[in-house]
Amino acid sequence: MSKDERYDVVIVGGGHNGMTTAAYLSKCGLRVCVLEERTESGGPCETVEPLAGVRIYPHAMLMYGAPAPGFEQLELWKYGFRMSWTPFDLIKSMGGVGQPTSAGIEAPHPKDMEGFAKLSGLASATPFLQELLRATFWCPPHPPEVEVTDDNVPYMQVYKERQPDVWTPELREWTMFDLVDEHLHSESVKTMLAFAAWASGAAGHWEGVAVPSYLSVVLLLLPGKMSIPRGGLHGYFHAIHRAAVAHGTVVRTCCPVDEILIQDGRAVGVRLRETAASGAKKIWANKAVIAAVDYKQTFLKLISKEHLDSGFIQRIKDISLKGGSLYVSTLHTRKPLRWRDKFRAMDETGIGPNKTPCGAVYPSDSRQIYYENVMDVDGRKGNPSIPPERLMWFLTPSQAFDPTDCQGHHPKGYISAAFEVNVPPPEYHVDGPEAIDKIKDKLNAYMRQAFSQAMEGMEDDNIIHHWAATPYEAEFRHSGLVGGTWCGTRHCRDQLWTQRPLPELARYRTPIDGLYHCHQTSGHPGALCLMAIPYNLMHILIEDGVAQPGKWWYPSPWYIPQQGKISAIPPK
Repeated sequence: MSKDERYDVVIVGGGHNGMTTAAYLSKCGLRVCVLEERTESGGPCETVEPLAGVRIYPHAMLMYGAPAPGFEQLELWKYGFRMSWTPFDLIKSMGGVGQPTSAGIEAPHPKDMEGFAKLSGLASATPFLQELLRATFWCPPHPPEVEVTDDNVPYMQVYKERQPDVWTPELREWTMFDLVDEHLHSESVKTMLAFAAWASGAAGHWEGVAVPSYLSVVLLLLPGKMSIPRGGLHGYFHAIHRAAVAHGTVVRTCCPVDEILIQDGRAVGVRLRETAASGAKKIWANKAVIAAVDYKQTFLKLISKEHLDSGFIQRIKDISLKGGSLYVSTLHTRKPLRWRDKFRAMDETGIGPNKTPCGAVYPSDSRQIYYENVMDVDGRKGNPSIPPERLMWFLTPSQAFDPTDCQGHHPKGYISAAFEVNVPPPEYHVDGPEAIDKIKDKLNAYMRQAFSQAMEGMEDDNIIHHWAATPYEAEFRHSGLVGGTWCGTRHCRDQLWTQRPLPELARYRTPIDGLYHCHQTSGHPGALCLMAIPYNLMHILIEDGVAQPGKWWYPSPWYIPQQGKISAIPPK
């Protein structure tokens, strides 16, 4: 192998954003190299096997990407992508069963489903759910010379045209609670949606992001049908990886990058760490370097300070991480977990041959209990102190696969769905990043006590294994996962579109020519939404002349070309 290597584009980080970008660019005919520090690419889209025959997901486990243009543009079905649809019935769960509260199941109200359908684009004569979701997540921010107004924010345009009784000038100022108070009835449903948003995206109480917050939950419930790809998110990533490699991408694992090389103000390549499993220690980029790792690593570790303005560096340090992190528990039990008697109707929503309990937020009593949990996480920023009977948790459907898959069954016991609880990001924990890990056994017992408020089978003699992924463990494995959730950085009115997370990074460009940022902690909202940031970034790379896609490419209908740049809209 030669001492140095040269490609058109070098991508630092082999998570789903980096690999999807590689698939797009290599399909454009560019020579692309992806460099991944770990032994395996995929980032949080990983599967672990804590016990032979049992596969669980410590983080990425739910399908937030069904409307993504990338499924069509990258033709992922050619590379092994398959969905494993579950029989989860949202209408039965939300409109027939009701929501679990500490007092029992709260019966549904007709206005809940009516409002939910209206806000989701399903109540009109011609449903527009996919259009609405793409307008919110799969579209690039406007260029800097365009003032952002109610008339040009894509989701505002869609509502105004397709569901005008939802549109209001205050919509961009509201929290999600403001939005659902206007259109839904039951407090338990509103609380469930707010908590699911807090764990999935912009939280229900943040100002200025009512629609992205609400739609981050809709992504989970409607187009994805609470289902996951065959083989989980790791199976999805395999399809992305195969697509990239099939078009010529070179993927190098065990290749940590020590420095992004800058010459005359332009990114020209990278320098690998001496321990990298590659003979080449410098890899050059003819057209661009793309950092698919978090903004702190990119600008505080990988770029020498003399190449960045000191004020910019300080503002990078000052960006707030209010996203929260998740403590994820999966249980291996002798007898299957079951809802307690007063929640027995929830059995109707179970999935798989064992009717595994899934798809619920408990306790969904009121926003008061929601705010108690928010205060404990975002206010105290310490180990959980809220009484276990008031701890809110989300029970995902991640383990309830097709019975032909091994993930949902084990001959010596039963595998639960994953329980997710919001906790502070390690970077913000008042007692240090490892504080939660130091009390993991104690915290596991606390979690089981909280789960037992609604579930039978949490007794010690029924628990064979309690597998838990703490936020620090997740961030240690996926070093780009800063802030815990897909929003990563503070996502509110003053950090949306042309401001997020900083004006210099709002369209994925950076203050350094030829260096782009492609990660959940930067740019337009939507990183957990599969292929959102790479698709949005493609518009910018086309504008800058880095990429020239073929007829398979189509831009967002809400994309506005930047003055003086090449339009990403193909000529007719």
